[in-house]
Amino acid sequence: MKAKERFEYATSGDPALNYCLWQYAPARPAEDGFRSINLLLHSFELAGMDERAYGIVDAIRDAIGPFRTVFGIKLVAGRLAWEFYFYDYARRQRQVSISRVLEAIRPFVRCDVRPNESAPYFMFSLDLDAELAAGRRDLDVVHMYVGNPGSTVSSGIAYAVRVGGVTLENFYFFFDAERQLDEAAGKICSSAHFDDLRMPVDAILVPQLRRCKTICVANKQTHDCVYFSGVDVSQLIDFLERLAYPESIVSFVRRHASRLDHLLFDVGFDYRMEGGQLAVLKSGYYGVF
Repeated sequence: MKAKERFEYATSGDPALNYCLWQYAPARPAEDGFRSINLLLHSFELAGMDERAYGIVDAIRDAIGPFRTVFGIKLVAGRLAWEFYFYDYARRQRQVSISRVLEAIRPFVRCDVRPNESAPYFMFSLDLDAELAAGRRDLDVVHMYVGNPGSTVSSGIAYAVRVGGVTLENFYFFFDAERQLDEAAGKICSSAHFDDLRMPVDAILVPQLRRCKTICVANKQTHDCVYFSGVDVSQLIDFLERLAYPESIVSFVRRHASRLDHLLFDVGFDYRMEGGQLAVLKSGYYGVF
């Protein structure tokens, strides 16, 4: 079954949600435009993903409902990979739990991770690649996110949950792109992985992308990351070209821009300085199904 035979079209009842499942005002009426899931389906086909990958998507949506899952399409060392993100801001009173999602995908994915459901997490994510989708490897880590009380901006902390225990992964900080641009720049420059005396901060706070809603800066163990939330389809195309995504992905978005221009998108990239140059280690763009 080709991806286009699975494509979904927006209705007036579709919520407009970003990668945190926060609502935004759509750029125009959504009727008959593409849902963002079509980007995911197209990327699956491009990568030759096993049919089970589509089954995983269906199983998740059947279990927790539509528009409850954020997907990230990643480019890592020239190869596509994916991550699914789940939010429930009720925390300990949550309905969307790690256990519930793992149970939903159990027919497709084996995972021996046993989460602590009393932890006050509000978000978690699962990595997906071709090997996992085909059933050739188990899921061995769940990324769990908790709040960061005491931060002066919206912030979170991520942990990797494995069978052997829990380890710290990274810290996230959210800034309003219009009002707090200088604070975002200050956060980027306060890092062991970036030297603003050797490289302008605009290399990270890309001028073409910072016309957005929020900017998130993440400090990870070996590098940093920046996300731009609320970019339009023309900015998405610029991002895909800038980060050297496969031409078939760029041309797909460009060809269907008029069907995607009711949406706002979220994009980001992981980076560090190596030998005085900026190295982009991973990048991603996001949608909801």
